[in-house]
Amino acid sequence: MALSGLFRFVVFPALVAGLLVSTQLKGQQNDAGLWASVSFEAKVAKRLSAKISEEFRFYENISELGTSFTEACLEYKINKYLQVSANYRFTQRKRLDDYYSFRHRIYVDVKYSKKLKPFELSWRGRFQDQYSDIGRASDGGVAEYYFRNKFSLKWDLDKAYSPYLSFELFSPLDYPRYSVFDNLRATAGIEYSISKHQKIDLYYMIQKEINVSRPDTYFILGIGYFYKL
Repeated sequence: MALSGLFRFVVFPALVAGLLVSTQLKGQQNDAGLWASVSFEAKVAKRLSAKISEEFRFYENISELGTSFTEACLEYKINKYLQVSANYRFTQRKRLDDYYSFRHRIYVDVKYSKKLKPFELSWRGRFQDQYSDIGRASDGGVAEYYFRNKFSLKWDLDKAYSPYLSFELFSPLDYPRYSVFDNLRATAGIEYSISKHQKIDLYYMIQKEINVSRPDTYFILGIGYFYKL
């Protein structure tokens, strides 16, 4: 499908549907968060690169560490438009009883991007499979499957600054769920290239549950540091 067709028949309807549903929710719970990450990337072969990342997510009005994870990735660039990656994430997430839940996530990304100067449009599809508390709880080890669509628009203002907007929808695939979407993210940010090898990402994100009786909404400030060898 051509990029224009993708955005016309997939992105626009998804945006409208997600926003209409979210505006009808009542009794929502709000929280402020801070996400901080550091990532390193190294080239393995001509089109193959390896990445490792560490991220810390603070919640309860940025007063406590709610989630931390370590992630490893192998990314292959098929051509200048298309790339695929295989990823593993180990997560520790704080529970209500102050113990931490251990989670293992495996996911595959497919990303398509197209430059229309001064803009870059991109779509990322993600299929993920996650297991929580294997062997530690009666319901531990039950898989959770999701498909996630993310759409982004980036401006290339100059060699250093690149503002961007993105929108992401979460689609649960496991049987007990019935909603087409149960979560969305809307993000505005700016990337700053310190040098050829270093980059900083600053962003503001709204993450919102949808199609649930008491949805949580998070207002998140984020900062990420990237180093490419």
